[in-house]
Amino acid sequence: MALPKFAATRSFHTELKTRINQYFEESGRPMTGNASLLFKAILLVGIMVALYVHLVFFTPATGWALLECALLGCVIAAIGFNVMHDGAHGSFSRYPWMNRIAAYTLGVLGGSPYMWNSKHNLIHHTYTNIEGHDDDINIQPWMRMTPDQPKHPLHRYQHFYFWALYCMLYTSWIFAMDYQKYFTRQIGAIGLKPMNTGEHVSFWGFKVLNLLLYVALPIYMVGFLPWFAGFMLSTAVAGLVLSMVFQLAHTVEDAAFPMPHATTGKLEDEWAIHQVRTTANFATDNKVVSWLVGGLNFQIEHHLFPKISHVHYPAISKIVQQVCDEFDVKYNNYARTRSAVVSHVMFLRQMGRAA
Repeated sequence: MALPKFAATRSFHTELKTRINQYFEESGRPMTGNASLLFKAILLVGIMVALYVHLVFFTPATGWALLECALLGCVIAAIGFNVMHDGAHGSFSRYPWMNRIAAYTLGVLGGSPYMWNSKHNLIHHTYTNIEGHDDDINIQPWMRMTPDQPKHPLHRYQHFYFWALYCMLYTSWIFAMDYQKYFTRQIGAIGLKPMNTGEHVSFWGFKVLNLLLYVALPIYMVGFLPWFAGFMLSTAVAGLVLSMVFQLAHTVEDAAFPMPHATTGKLEDEWAIHQVRTTANFATDNKVVSWLVGGLNFQIEHHLFPKISHVHYPAISKIVQQVCDEFDVKYNNYARTRSAVVSHVMFLRQMGRAA
């Protein structure tokens, strides 16, 4: 399948970059993370280590254990949003070695940094919401996420059962999807570049480490059934939180799903306009939400400037909105998280019933 080609007719992206660069020059701030982000990273990782040690080595009572497992799932998601995500984009710190450490937290949590970079940084951030290329909207045959995907009778009820599937995201990611990509050498319709020896070692090393930390050692310490209950609860919570935050960014009623021309492969918009049209923000005035989800409620700013740390998104969002107004580009923004959730559910309902 040929790769889509973006139009090059307007200077929207150029104007955006000019004004954002001007903001950082005038403010004297680096585009990367700051001391508050480093503190948050240390805090989140510290909480996760404390929860893990208490659950595995001190065996709390059942009620406390289940509560801690649910909290652990939330913290896993928070580390993904706040630490790994910025690190993988090279925006966590001005020091490359700190970015690598932040990005490698995904490996410790069970994922593959290599696969994430290919799937998320390279493919999703380029071909956002393009059917057949953006693997993030491929949940087939279980769900229909775009107007161009085939519709099955089961999809009529997807706005009811999607919660259960989202809870399964984390376990399917670390135990199935990474391996599928590794052995098929494909992410959707796009082939992966050959992995070098270090990348192969990294892939398998992190997978083995995860099995030892989250499967073998806990089973040895607390037994199979307590481990299984706790593991399924923590991964279900992590999967649901991760899924919802990323789905609210792209699969809502106001997001677009452009398709390239059947013959030329060209898309209607230039890349930056495409990113704005296929993306949505939510709860951007809620500082608690912004802190917890690592600024991913400012998804438009993130897709336009992934190399800029999320700590700067509230400031640059005003610039992005102004340029969107000047170029008559719709800026999708849901005032509250619940509004975005309702829009996502209505979108799923629409996709399950529309032709």
